[in-house]
Amino acid sequence: MPNISIRGQEMPESPIRKLAPLAAAAEQRGVHVFHLNIGQPDLPTPKIALDTIRNIDREILEYSPSQGYLSYRQKLVSYYDKYNIKLTADDIIITSGGSEAVLFSFLACLNPGDEIIVPEPAYANYMAFAISAGAVIRTIATTIDEGFSLPKVEKFEELINERTRAILICNPNNPTGYLYTRREMNQIRDMVKKYDLYLFSDEVYREFIYTGSPYISACHLEGIEENVVLIDSVSKRYSECGIRIGALITKNKEVRKAVMKFCQARLSPPLIGQLVAEASLDAPEEYLRDVYDEYVERRKCLIDGLNRIPGVYSPIPMGAFYTVARLPVDDAEKFCAWCLSDFSWEGETVMMAPAAGFYTTPGAGYNEVRLAYVLKKEDLTRALYVLRKALESYPGTIKTVE
Repeated sequence: MPNISIRGQEMPESPIRKLAPLAAAAEQRGVHVFHLNIGQPDLPTPKIALDTIRNIDREILEYSPSQGYLSYRQKLVSYYDKYNIKLTADDIIITSGGSEAVLFSFLACLNPGDEIIVPEPAYANYMAFAISAGAVIRTIATTIDEGFSLPKVEKFEELINERTRAILICNPNNPTGYLYTRREMNQIRDMVKKYDLYLFSDEVYREFIYTGSPYISACHLEGIEENVVLIDSVSKRYSECGIRIGALITKNKEVRKAVMKFCQARLSPPLIGQLVAEASLDAPEEYLRDVYDEYVERRKCLIDGLNRIPGVYSPIPMGAFYTVARLPVDDAEKFCAWCLSDFSWEGETVMMAPAAGFYTTPGAGYNEVRLAYVLKKEDLTRALYVLRKALESYPGTIKTVE
């Protein structure tokens, strides 16, 4: 029997989804599972988007242009202008989700063996996309005790060598909820300029910033306009994960030309998804305001609740709708699996994502989990109570001194 490829062997499992069979088995046993493991918003998709689906009046569902519909890209120009990101429709390529935008960025800009510096913990699929492109992720550590702030320039420069081609950031960050400061973004800009690197910037959570600090886009950084590739998606903004519409944005014509070859090879982004995404841009302002206000309340509920559990610590996330929390356990992955396979409290349990899967450094994040506050406050409150009971019952809980 032939062997599978090295690429297939090296492709990591999703830390978010690999416990799904245990969750399914728990639910089959009649246990209610609070899903804090995945960033699937429970808030409704805009009505204008759903009405667009209901009212599609076409006789043919044709291929769309490989770069996406011009009408949608033109409307996106106005959307980005609200954030002082000045673009033309030609700067925007529509992709099948933000994931495809990351993958095509890597394929277009990196050669096999090229290295990308990524602050960790990081969105786990970045590693999968790098493996697909033959690129190498080099991680630079951030820590929960420092709130996941960026290390100093010297730490970055220790990783830079002749194979380094790019820096990749997620801002606001998944999985930590961290928001990069102006000083940190300027630090990244200066390194990108000094070493002539690409800057891949995943900014899909820009709507969800909970501090008075400004949102600094990579597209705001002066002097590196040709180096920046911005990644975007409507999945979380409008609760439209399933329509698979993202965007790759760059002023660099050569990068766009290369990306278009990959776009043409996959033919076109989803037609229905583009219709829905374009309509969503006309959602009333109250929609995003209500969504934002709800996440503010959920964030307070979750973070306050976590930090009241003995031995648990979570910094306050400044953006997105995730946090990484440290638990008083011997092994968070074992604990997360145990919660699903061996534990329930009054017929309920919790599902979390072990944070070790968001690190590449061996041993990092061994006692941390990523939690997504995508449940209503009543469910978050109950999930926190069940988590407390799980920690009281788990054999590997490290007892803390009160």
